[in-house]
Amino acid sequence: KDIIVATQKSGKGYAFDPDNNGDLLWTYAWGQGSAAGGVYGTASDGERAFFAVADNGTSAPGGLHGVDLKTGERLWFTPPADLLCRSGAGCSPVQGAAVTAMPGVVFSGSNDGGLRAYDSATGKVIWTFDTNPAFNTINGITANGGSMDGPGPVIANGLVYVTAGNGGPFGRPGNVLLVFGVE
Repeated sequence: KDIIVATQKSGKGYAFDPDNNGDLLWTYAWGQGSAAGGVYGTASDGERAFFAVADNGTSAPGGLHGVDLKTGERLWFTPPADLLCRSGAGCSPVQGAAVTAMPGVVFSGSNDGGLRAYDSATGKVIWTFDTNPAFNTINGITANGGSMDGPGPVIANGLVYVTAGNGGPFGRPGNVLLVFGVE
């Protein structure tokens, strides 16, 4: 059965039935919600829906939820990881970037400059990449990572593509496109 999953600044996620006039199947509260607490997108692996927590400006920003796609019940919650950035404006655990799922893994970027891969069944962080350092690029121009707040990673042909650096009103600027493959 097809299910459409969506998320919004209110701190809530929703599942809709596209075969039945978009009827609401369930609502899930993933956070407190805030005017600056938006998350750019959710993902599903066909069994679970994944909701990152932005909640910028609240007492509990950051984290990731795994939710049963059929029932809307929480399967796991992983709190935000220790910050990878040191300090300053935009250095926070906010996870406002869209999440991306592939079999067994869900990716979530954070304002701290971290791209994290989570085990989709348990929520355990299985890999972290720090985008904060400077990078030597293929065109010879030094690039810097930073906050991830917008598009999520793109997976194509066995590679994971991600942009890092979004100054915006709440993040830390940068200008890098990173590509990851399986080693």
